[in-house]
Amino acid sequence: MSSRSPDESRLGVRPYDQGPGADGEPEDPHELLHRARRLSALGHPRAGSAWERAATALRRAGGALAPGDHADALDATASDCRGAARPAAGPLFFRAADLHERAGQRGKALVSRARALLAGLGHGPDAGGHACHGHGDHPGHGLDAGDDHGPGPCSGATAVARIGELCERAAVLHALGQAGAVETATVRLLHGRARAVLLDTAPDPVAEAAALRAELTRLVEVTAPHPGDRAALGVRADARALLGRITAPDDPAAALTQLRAAIGDHRAAGRPWPPTGHRLLLASVLRTSGASGEAAALLRAALTSDERDAPLRAGDRARLCLALARTVAGSGPEAADEEMALLAEAVDRADGPVRDVRVGALARLRLGVLYAERGRCRQASALLDEALTGFGEDGDTAARVRARAWLADCALRLGEPGRAAVEYARAAAEARSWDDSRPGVPDDLAAAARSLHARARRVRAGGGDVSADGPWPGLRALPETSGPWGRYRGDVYGER
Repeated sequence: MSSRSPDESRLGVRPYDQGPGADGEPEDPHELLHRARRLSALGHPRAGSAWERAATALRRAGGALAPGDHADALDATASDCRGAARPAAGPLFFRAADLHERAGQRGKALVSRARALLAGLGHGPDAGGHACHGHGDHPGHGLDAGDDHGPGPCSGATAVARIGELCERAAVLHALGQAGAVETATVRLLHGRARAVLLDTAPDPVAEAAALRAELTRLVEVTAPHPGDRAALGVRADARALLGRITAPDDPAAALTQLRAAIGDHRAAGRPWPPTGHRLLLASVLRTSGASGEAAALLRAALTSDERDAPLRAGDRARLCLALARTVAGSGPEAADEEMALLAEAVDRADGPVRDVRVGALARLRLGVLYAERGRCRQASALLDEALTGFGEDGDTAARVRARAWLADCALRLGEPGRAAVEYARAAAEARSWDDSRPGVPDDLAAAARSLHARARRVRAGGGDVSADGPWPGLRALPETSGPWGRYRGDVYGER
């Protein structure tokens, strides 16, 4: 019995590393099974591959994974669903929950179910959609039988409420000795993540953020009495990272303290893989606090670190390159060359085995703008066209406006006024449809739409002059784009 499922094949989940004995590992199925269990307990990024090798070895020996092991394998696979495979995470977590219950692992079942609901919010294995899908709970499991059964859409508020109910069940099961302290803490952490996704939609986001900070502070304190428990330290690290993220808009200094502590806890937990997400958050807060030099140093160190047991994934390297490119932007001629090289690498890495549409589109937009500014309009046009396709999949209207406007300017400078007029008009139409209610933003968007519309008319009438000094100045007046907008939904790439 393989740990892979129809969901993985249908939704494009990256295949496991195949073949027993890879990288000098043992071929004995029981040793491989022991290794897979150990990596799963750590939450190691290579756990999914380890489970596939164990399942393959067991199958060759005439055996199969037990339900509990199969559930751990599905959890590991779902946690590794990134980029184009992210939609597979929710169904896999729900299936894992069912198998955990069958194996009598009620605490683990609650964790998997909470992860499935969080994945439905688009926050995948730790990101913004609005539906949660999954296989149902088996009826008749008492405390573990919830209302989130059967596939179907649910609102963000409903998902948060359901994870809240899972927190209550976890507390009861923990009191009965049927759920571990780390499992209970993990469900609380996942509830915090779900609440953080919706902070900016609350009637009073600042008050809701304060309440969530208090809850996360209690969670950090709860895990403190377990300094020797690596799993507890892992939960503590992630709780501190989330606490730092939602603290940053109100108290950057306190956020920096929490994020640095999160990285320290990550190491203390014995996690051999790099804390890329925590580092991106820390660099983002440093940059917005005026410490761009320290942020750049942190990101460069992250890119050059060599973790033998868990080297940087291509997708994580792309994210770090994009963040560093934004950090060094505007720092002088040498920095411009570095920015260009970083963006080129981000494009290449984002198009790797686990394709990250958003990172690839953002990198292409920034690189295309750099090329356009240097007069390399044909190369810029190709990149901007590709970025538009990516933003079409991603649904980022703001970024499409910017990409189209730059594409129009390139077309004009390449002697294609007809195409330029069309792209300016399309950019104006998208700016008019851009829905952003933050204070002052609607006025900025209306001004951008008027400016782009006027530019389209001028080019169409044959008055689209090409300046020897470079691109049309109106491009730089366009509102900054990208990222999930909101006070508590910061963009680690600094694209605002």
